Amino acid sequence: MYALYSVATLIAFLLASPYFLYQAVRHRKYVGSFRQRLGHLPVSFNLDRDASIWVHAVSVGEVLAARPLLVELKRRYPALKLFLSTTTRSGQQLAARGLLGVDGVFYFPFDWAFAVRRTLDVVRPRLFMMVETEIWPNLLREARQRGVRTVMVNGRISFRSYPRYRWVRPFIRRVLSDVDRFCVQGEETARRLVSLGAERSRISLTGNLKFDALDGQPHGPGPNRVLRFFRVPASRPVIVAGSTMKGEEEAVLRAFNRVRAISPRALLVIAPRHPERFADVVRLCRQEGLNTVRRTELPVDQEPNADAVVLDTIGELAQLYQIATVVFVGGSLVPAGGHNILEPAVFGRPVVFGPHMENFAEIADTFRTHEAALQVRSDRELEQAFVSVMADPVQRARLGAAAKALVEANRGAREATLGVVTSLLPAHERPRGSVVPFRGVH
Repeated sequence: MYALYSVATLIAFLLASPYFLYQAVRHRKYVGSFRQRLGHLPVSFNLDRDASIWVHAVSVGEVLAARPLLVELKRRYPALKLFLSTTTRSGQQLAARGLLGVDGVFYFPFDWAFAVRRTLDVVRPRLFMMVETEIWPNLLREARQRGVRTVMVNGRISFRSYPRYRWVRPFIRRVLSDVDRFCVQGEETARRLVSLGAERSRISLTGNLKFDALDGQPHGPGPNRVLRFFRVPASRPVIVAGSTMKGEEEAVLRAFNRVRAISPRALLVIAPRHPERFADVVRLCRQEGLNTVRRTELPVDQEPNADAVVLDTIGELAQLYQIATVVFVGGSLVPAGGHNILEPAVFGRPVVFGPHMENFAEIADTFRTHEAALQVRSDRELEQAFVSVMADPVQRARLGAAAKALVEANRGAREATLGVVTSLLPAHERPRGSVVPFRGVH
């Protein structure tokens, strides 16, 4: 089965290689990461061949989710190096500049045996920690054979990935047996893992680390630096549309123009999910008649002299939510599974999202149940929601307060997760706290 899997992934890579080549030529993607993905890390990466903890976080969202663990891991395991890998360039950029205490950042290897072995030879982990949904058969198998302990943290099996795993359930059952522990966000993921063959005794409900990652405080070098480019008076309405996907920006722009008909000074900050779409979104904004600039073109310590600002940077969106009058969370008007609604919630901002929140279904359901967010079903409803929330300060305050209360009620995943980690890799002290499921407020 492992040989068949390796052949299948190689064929998939070869079929996709024209796309990778195009992205490399057009957007310079993958160019600097290819050698590392084949397992070729420089010897200087871990010159003394020190033992380590290896944390893998695919992209920006997973890196941010891992952040609450990293500092504490470094404190509890001072004798071990702490390495972080990512898959995407945006995740790599954020990790490389914004996570203090990490000893090294690198690109995750292709899941082929030779690449995995080369990486393990350099990184030399005692513990491999995968964030959210990262199931790599060859890596997990090799880790087991080398005695490396493995744990999934902030785990979730999404609505879209679950059916695919079920198609290869006999193989996935074998792969899951190589994972020592699963720390999952909620009961639904626990049920899905059990149905795929994981042992229930290895699964712990630890809650969602993203609640602990969100404290409303800045992190990394130059915290809140982005706010110096947005000296917006409190009287100016601001709509922040975060992590938008292709097919959504047009609806957001139409809804924003409805708001401008009532509040001509309103400002739109729109953050495309994928960096290669920055230029396209600038063009769309200008086609709608909006005076549009990129974030990187804004002067410092001034109010943006524009109708719309396209956020063409990585890692600044979360802090910008605090200037929002209302927030739209993208990936939800189109069938992309939705994105994180917690980042604006921690600042007590009213949140609007669309019908497609499959990847965050449990959180979305809880926010709806507690009337802490608005879900719209169409472009037309998005326009109505923007106008309604902008015109009603009482509704804005109520939605924002309920959202912030939910964040406060659901902290504790970090300590619960560290408790599981310490049981696998004993540290100089054991963490306090207990495993906490996702819960509402009453």
